[in-house]
Amino acid sequence: MAESTEYDLVVIGGGPAGYAGAIRAGQLGKKVACVEMERAGGTCLNWGCIPTKALLKSAELYQKFKKAEAFGLSAKEVTFDFAKVMERSRGVAGQMAKGIEFLFKKNKVDYLVGRAQVSAANTVAITEGEHQGKFLRAKNILIATGCKMRQIPGLPADGVRVLTSREALAAKTLPKSVVIVGAGAIGVEFAYFYNAFGAKVTLVEMLPQILPVEDEEVAKVLQRSFEKQGVTVHVNTKCENFAVGKNAVKLDLVAGDRRTAIEAEVVLSAIGVVANIEGVIAPGVKIELDRNYVKVGDDYQTSVKGVYAAGDIIGPPWLAHVATYEAINAVNGMFGHGTPKRVKDFPGCTYCQPQVASTGLTEKAAKAKGLDFKVGKFPFTASGKAVASADSEGFVKVITDTKTGEIYGAHIIGSEATELIAEYGLAMALEATVEEIHQTIHAHPTLSEANMEAAAAAMGEAIHI
Repeated sequence: MAESTEYDLVVIGGGPAGYAGAIRAGQLGKKVACVEMERAGGTCLNWGCIPTKALLKSAELYQKFKKAEAFGLSAKEVTFDFAKVMERSRGVAGQMAKGIEFLFKKNKVDYLVGRAQVSAANTVAITEGEHQGKFLRAKNILIATGCKMRQIPGLPADGVRVLTSREALAAKTLPKSVVIVGAGAIGVEFAYFYNAFGAKVTLVEMLPQILPVEDEEVAKVLQRSFEKQGVTVHVNTKCENFAVGKNAVKLDLVAGDRRTAIEAEVVLSAIGVVANIEGVIAPGVKIELDRNYVKVGDDYQTSVKGVYAAGDIIGPPWLAHVATYEAINAVNGMFGHGTPKRVKDFPGCTYCQPQVASTGLTEKAAKAKGLDFKVGKFPFTASGKAVASADSEGFVKVITDTKTGEIYGAHIIGSEATELIAEYGLAMALEATVEEIHQTIHAHPTLSEANMEAAAAAMGEAIHI
């Protein structure tokens, strides 16, 4: 590669937005480079979505083995090797990263490992790594550097007593006890994982419910389930006065006027993310930011012509599938393949057990908007497939316009919720009604029948409840 190379598109960041955008441009026959500071796939594939799902699958299987007698099976003295559980997780991430590298080659995308910076409106400088000092001339630039985990103020992660999800995914030993600060999707998933393998877990959320963005009823059911599984859950509670010792971390749980001192072997920070913007834009490049996120227009273009941004770096929702959607739309738009679309409805998924998934408005949000709506709900206890599989916890809930049947939102807690939600996502994209969901024949017995029955319930026509 020459010291200065001309590209149709240079992408900074190789995560779900970056690699998808680069590959899409390659499919369009454009000359493309993607610069990623660590490994293809970014945080999601290497230190987030994919490896955590591998861990959660191990935890789920371990719990099922322990309950084998309920299925008429005998599985004596079921044990686990935590180091091997973690090793499998890293192996899955590595395998998927190699897949992205293959796709880069297939689509003739130049892949560079290093840090990159927008040094001018049409120039990307490599500031760290083996290509340091090189400049990539670009007709278009896509910033897709994502986010990194937010650390608790005054309590930096040390990889021993204080962790973020990244350090947790590199651990070789299971802590005996852990306090998880923050009960969003990441905190909830790690709470399930650690508890499933026998750690004493305390999950703390400062807001009134765990999974604060989800439907209130769903959150209550999940909290009850977690408490039944052995997780200690505190909502409306803050964590203060952290003291990191040699063998434990001490802290206070503060709920109103009540203060309780506790300690744990490990504290895991799951309080959200911050924009990964440091060093990405040269001081002389005046790209407009909003709360440290890159501000973009409807076409994903920044305030500097020819420089675009997509994914977590442009702000919430911080979801891999949203990032991919945004990047593909940004690339299609910049090369004249249709009008770019901004994200409207999207699925949110949490992969604990029971799983949680949703799309569209919650019941609370529908009320706040003053919508005339009704709710259809179907419990998995009435699903033959769920009962036969010993996975009958939870329900499907659909929120629909009283007169037209338009679907405002859907919320699922239960087995395979993260798979089932796609039907309602497609229905909303096609502007289908609950009647059309109800009138679509679903195979029996399947979990997806619950989607149909919830739609039927909204119309007062459910058969099995």
